[in-house]
Amino acid sequence: MIMKGKKPYVVVFVIQTIYAAMFLLSKAAFDHGMNNFIFVFYRQALATIFLIPFAFIFEWKIAPPLSFRTFCKIFFLSLFGITLSLDINGIGLIYTSPTLAAATTNCLPVITFFLALILRVESLKIKTRAGIAKLIGIVACLAGASTLAFYKGPHLKLLSHHILGSNKQHDQSHIPSSTWIKGCFLMLLSNTLFGLWMVLQAFVIKDYPPKLIFTTLQCFLSSIQSLVIALAIERDIEKWKLGWNINLLAVAYCGIIVTGVTYYLMTWVIEKKGPVFLAMSTPLALIITIFSSVILLGDIISLGSVLGGFLLIVGLYSVLWGKNREQTPKVSQDLEQPSV
Repeated sequence: MIMKGKKPYVVVFVIQTIYAAMFLLSKAAFDHGMNNFIFVFYRQALATIFLIPFAFIFEWKIAPPLSFRTFCKIFFLSLFGITLSLDINGIGLIYTSPTLAAATTNCLPVITFFLALILRVESLKIKTRAGIAKLIGIVACLAGASTLAFYKGPHLKLLSHHILGSNKQHDQSHIPSSTWIKGCFLMLLSNTLFGLWMVLQAFVIKDYPPKLIFTTLQCFLSSIQSLVIALAIERDIEKWKLGWNINLLAVAYCGIIVTGVTYYLMTWVIEKKGPVFLAMSTPLALIITIFSSVILLGDIISLGSVLGGFLLIVGLYSVLWGKNREQTPKVSQDLEQPSV
């Protein structure tokens, strides 16, 4: 029973480790000339192929009928939360670095909280300690995002060699400020769409509970959507070819492990613990990415990235503390009531 209660925590750790590796491999593939939009199509198509057999074997016979209304919900959920989010995130990653990509995901709890607040899934009581903590968390996240975008500071060069990536190190000082700022805002936009996906998915999965078919259908619809976008942007057949290199490895990893496996795990966690719980685990990906990008890609981390990431983590856990504080009095009151 104790292990069963810890299972969601183990799953979110696995999810964030997978995402840290995704940032690194995706950046390495883009540095080797992989087109972002083609990359998203390949990973979604591969994920669909990977998931279809499992969906048929485990859930096809017990799945309820899929209404047209629910299908439309899943279609738009895939379009905004997966297809457009991934396309925009890829562009932002090209403009910036894996560390910043991992850092900006720490805005997810605040974004998710805002969206959940609008949809009346969460509440904000400004006159309470919990409400003040949430507001502090929001301000800290905004400060962290601003620091990431507008301040670089001294550069922390930890290693002189790397394993993956191109022959040059990813020195953030060589990236123009306008390009860096643009990449930061694209990352935030991508996370906003992804946060919307997490909140709305909690509603849609109530209408259609089988998680494997639900995930497979999202991947299938996203692969069609991303194919249309990729064909409209890139028509050079040479750009669509994959060789036995880092590009193929990144596509296979992101398609099978990230999209195929992680989306199912995320759906499971959202159903068990809710969307905010999943978002609260994002600092793990930042910590893993910082150390891995230095060793594997030779990233030269800026002080601004470290400070910005720290502020985002402070804001994240301030919101988490506020949520826990709101729930604690209710439990205490129930325990303190005298028995009749």
